[in-house]
Amino acid sequence: MTTMLFNTEYLQNVFSKALPYKPYLATGNSNDRERWGNIHRSLTLTDGQEQLLTRFTREMNILVLSGIWCGDCVEQCPMLARIAESCQKITLRFLDRDQVPELRDNLTINQGHRVPVALFMAEDYALCSVYGDRTLTRYRIIAQKRLGAACSTGLFPPETNELTATLQDWLNEIERIQIMLQLSPRLRSQHKD
Repeated sequence: MTTMLFNTEYLQNVFSKALPYKPYLATGNSNDRERWGNIHRSLTLTDGQEQLLTRFTREMNILVLSGIWCGDCVEQCPMLARIAESCQKITLRFLDRDQVPELRDNLTINQGHRVPVALFMAEDYALCSVYGDRTLTRYRIIAQKRLGAACSTGLFPPETNELTATLQDWLNEIERIQIMLQLSPRLRSQHKD
């Protein structure tokens, strides 16, 4: 990765061009919107997950490089939207990976342009983490089923327990970043806490 990923001005600029969930979803065709919408409507957070999100104290920005056409994005990006909808401290944006080729090319995973890839940033766009393309739960299930396909089609929704476990994977990473931000000496000094 080049130093651009650590440049807060660059990340803020890219973030400003990205879209919130619903406008991003509107960039897809009706089939894409329906598939994403079906997953989004099927997701609910538990009371414990909701309570966790209300205890967040630090603002965080999450930029997701995605593909509206991608089966993995169909199944995972609505999870991020559902989490962000329940937490005022999270600002979530989506951007097609091909709109920012210089960023896409510096975020390869196993030398591939994979999606979704989430960039977790502090309130001032300092990069905290890059996470993607599939959570551990997703990889375990794919390995167990031995699908052989490089990417799911997203045509058939995953089983509810898979969705629940994958949602928890994403929430765990978001909580990890929130704790990182709360413990940050730089931010603690800035916020005098």
